[in-house]
Amino acid sequence: MKILQVNTEKTWRGGERQTLYVCQGLIKAGCDIALLCLEGYPLAKKAKAAGITTHEVKSHRASFSFLSINGKEYDIIHAQSAKGQTNAIASKMFHQKPVVYTRRVDFNIKGGLSKWKYQQTDKLVAISTAIKNIMQKQGLSNISVIPSVVQQKKLDVERAKNTLKTLNPNDKKVIATIAAMVPHKDPLTMVAAIAELKALRDDFIFLHFGDGELEPQMKKTITQKGLQDIYHLMGYLENVEDFYSVFEVFTMSSQEEGLGSSVLDAFLYKVPVASTDAGGLKETVEDRGLLSPIHDPKALAENIHKLLNQPELAQELTTKAHKDVLGNYSLEKTTQEYLKIYQELA
Repeated sequence: MKILQVNTEKTWRGGERQTLYVCQGLIKAGCDIALLCLEGYPLAKKAKAAGITTHEVKSHRASFSFLSINGKEYDIIHAQSAKGQTNAIASKMFHQKPVVYTRRVDFNIKGGLSKWKYQQTDKLVAISTAIKNIMQKQGLSNISVIPSVVQQKKLDVERAKNTLKTLNPNDKKVIATIAAMVPHKDPLTMVAAIAELKALRDDFIFLHFGDGELEPQMKKTITQKGLQDIYHLMGYLENVEDFYSVFEVFTMSSQEEGLGSSVLDAFLYKVPVASTDAGGLKETVEDRGLLSPIHDPKALAENIHKLLNQPELAQELTTKAHKDVLGNYSLEKTTQEYLKIYQELA
């Protein structure tokens, strides 16, 4: 079976990492897989390094042209991003192939054109029940839930420790998030939560991995709240998973979230989690970590404080989370679920 995976994003975030994992799992299962992606960007580079056949284009418009001309060569076209879905559907009159779309965000679908492209998509996949529910409320059906994948890797502990030498000379507890500085991740609530936590204790530093449009506002707010010595903006780092080896608590402040793949990594590496209950985070974290309402920095801070103060509770939650993530978020399981969908469509 020939499958074309489509992801033309410039970033390297959860969706791009999941695209790479899905390609690798399907290749291992014997599928003929190719990836349509943007030339010169992280996904293209990582896919080529992994030995995946890539078709690189210079723009989203060029991806439409590629699909129109070459899409008919494949049995299934699987869009892994919203722009990929748009171009796969817009070019469908030319390639006439079934289109699958994996949706990773819990935003409402807005506008008649967007609703039309969803109606024209042959199979919708949501990475969480929360996303499925949103689509169903908007009149869509034929939706399966297939969660994200986690892949365990050997962590470079020395790299993480060496990075912390100048940031944490007094060996304080390390609390962290990995989240783009964009509105739906609500990073300003995270700053407020760390200010609340500072009022409760002074034995920690906070690391924020990620970048984005809100970074200037973040820097200003951190200074206003006097958190310069505590709240460290780490930027985007390759192989950021290495740093889970030094985290005492992992936290998320999202106001909208499809699932939260960084939380799954925390589960995998046995780091206690405190997060908001936004979107798919509720079903991901419930009974495996501590949840707080969105836009409630005080509640988030109190949950972080609780995990640090109650090691028995933290251990109980991380043990359950680790067991669940190994059983429910494996590449093998996800691959088989996608194969079933492809076979039904083909």
